[in-house]
Amino acid sequence: MDLKFDDKGLVTAIVTDSASGALLMVAHMNAQAYAKTLETREAHFWSRSRQELWHKGATSGNTMKVIEVHVDCDKDAVWLKVEPAGPACHTGAQSCFFTQVD
Repeated sequence: MDLKFDDKGLVTAIVTDSASGALLMVAHMNAQAYAKTLETREAHFWSRSRQELWHKGATSGNTMKVIEVHVDCDKDAVWLKVEPAGPACHTGAQSCFFTQVD
């Protein structure tokens, strides 16, 4: 699938739990991260802060087994349905979206 990467070579990646449907995180992928994700069936992203490929869970053990990959109609966003092996957020929370705004 040909993706439409932005001017920085990235697409947005939305990640949900394949079993519960819960939104876990939003990250970014470059072509290498997308290819590596498809090849290994484990989530890989591009770290904008570190400017490097990031295998989710490589150091924490909280990997994400990719169950399904979807691309939106504009081909500029990817939706990963995953089986997480622990919390998605670096804070230890199950989801990065734990802050509710009133």
